[in-house]
Amino acid sequence: MRGSIFLPLALASAAGAVAWASQPEPSSDQKPSNQKGARPIAAAPVAQPVAVELFTSQGCSSCPPADAVMERLARDPRVVAITRPVTYWDRLGWKDTLARPANTELQRDYTRRGISGAGNYTPQTVVQGRHGLVGGREAAIRATIAQELRTPRPRIAIAGTPGQARTIVVQGETRPARISVVALRRMVDVRIGSGENGGRRVRYANVLVDETPVGAWGGGPMRMAIPAAALRVAGADRYAVIVREGDAGPILAARYL
Repeated sequence: MRGSIFLPLALASAAGAVAWASQPEPSSDQKPSNQKGARPIAAAPVAQPVAVELFTSQGCSSCPPADAVMERLARDPRVVAITRPVTYWDRLGWKDTLARPANTELQRDYTRRGISGAGNYTPQTVVQGRHGLVGGREAAIRATIAQELRTPRPRIAIAGTPGQARTIVVQGETRPARISVVALRRMVDVRIGSGENGGRRVRYANVLVDETPVGAWGGGPMRMAIPAAALRVAGADRYAVIVREGDAGPILAARYL
């Protein structure tokens, strides 16, 4: 999808196509880059995964390759993958069946905060709430993940039985942060009825269903029980805990529950 605006320098050379929310009319003539040869993340004995969020839309013709990248990342134990469909392409006629206004607002907050690669476009991947990249650029995304895997950060340990009450233990010293539980749906298969992807069937991995604030972290070691209700969200079959500075700040730690 392409419009008449200029891309920021960091994105102008991106191999993957993007769709910008500020464009008046999108078109389907850009082809996303082929990332089949992307190198996997080098194996590393790191217990703390990296949070990777994908802002995508069923109304964006450039997004399916990025959705496929996210499906692969969702299988990587070193990654907490979260797909966040946005609402702003609904105005083109097809209403995204998975989009949430909160996802759109988070992406806008990232842009206002000025993270690297910031902008309201799809597909956009954000790593650890710090680094924005074109969602189809798998090699660049994996390189950023590898960089974050080497970065010291707080550790989250999980106690309890999956599907029942869970307790998290946060270890490390850093700035105060907020703790939330994200409810995810592992896989959603959608047949898109109209728009740029009309007639296509697209798979989405780890789609956000709900996000529940569960507490605050003072920046030092702590232990906290996760409310049972946060782990019983209709339509969700996977959960993760996110430790983040503020509402849209950097993600300090993440872990599947």
